[in-house]
Amino acid sequence: MQATLNTTVHATPSALVQYDLDMDDAPAAISAHERVGLALGRDHALHGITPPIAHLYPQSPLQRGWMAARGRAVRAPATPQVELWLALRTHAWARGRHFEDLLVTPHLLGQLDVGHCPITRELLGDDNRSVDRVRDDAGYASGNLAIMSRRANRAKGDRGMPQLRDLAASCAAGPITRIGGLLEADWQRLTVLASFVTPLSHEEAAQIPLRVLPPNRLRLFNPIQALQALVTRQLATPGWSARLARLEALLPNDQLRTDFNRFLLALAPRVLAAAELQQPHEIRWALEDAWAQPLVMKRWSRFALQLSAEQAETLVERAAAKKLSPVHVQRHDDATDGWALASAGYAA
Repeated sequence: MQATLNTTVHATPSALVQYDLDMDDAPAAISAHERVGLALGRDHALHGITPPIAHLYPQSPLQRGWMAARGRAVRAPATPQVELWLALRTHAWARGRHFEDLLVTPHLLGQLDVGHCPITRELLGDDNRSVDRVRDDAGYASGNLAIMSRRANRAKGDRGMPQLRDLAASCAAGPITRIGGLLEADWQRLTVLASFVTPLSHEEAAQIPLRVLPPNRLRLFNPIQALQALVTRQLATPGWSARLARLEALLPNDQLRTDFNRFLLALAPRVLAAAELQQPHEIRWALEDAWAQPLVMKRWSRFALQLSAEQAETLVERAAAKKLSPVHVQRHDDATDGWALASAGYAA
């Protein structure tokens, strides 16, 4: 059998040569991780940005993609939003995190931007601004991102709503009033922020004070919190009294309308006391701080617990249809589409 095999090989040298070519020159399969890295390098080059030095080594797909595209014409100078987009994609890629390419764009990141941290309320600059995945078991996806200070982001870590709530309670109980560099009010705001993207029972969601307003483009899972935010935001813009009267008319019975008015009588004076405020962030803080008053929360809970989650959702949709909302409202039938929850937020 060995002689026959040798005879066959020598009789068909072209087959052997073809076999050698296949083994030596065929490109190896490219992994998804490498493909993303090559695209990242290319996009750095096309925007005229040098990748982080940590990725500038010959074996790096990002470096290879950058080198291959460096000779092409650079697009318009990169805006701060483009720089943040590239940095965020690189950060996610290096850590194996899922990044939703279709919807997380420079334009979206520009819509998320704020001048002050919603948690610590400190002024944000290039040296302390960060993008947080509000829900840690999800990827970098539209509806799961918020801008906050690096200090707040580090303190939050991978904690979900229950852990954040426990830290707020620990600060309130004392004697330690600061944990991880954050005060009780900061932990309360982080707790509320996490609650927006946490599926809760209607009863639990109806009893959470709105200590922080939802950041722009964050998806709210609990309809009663969407109604809570819609009503609260009304007081930030002129004409709120007429809009809230029209919203009241949408309520299904007299008892709900009565309790809604009692709630407004508790909330509005605390906001109107800060009527001299001019800056949007100061008005926002006044609205949030009003929810620290026990009477406001007591009257809201009494009103909200008479509704069902379905009724709250219908009210939000009807208010949006009648243009009673000062902000854009968009319904998502699958709020976690593109979040990579099945892989806990990691790239597949």
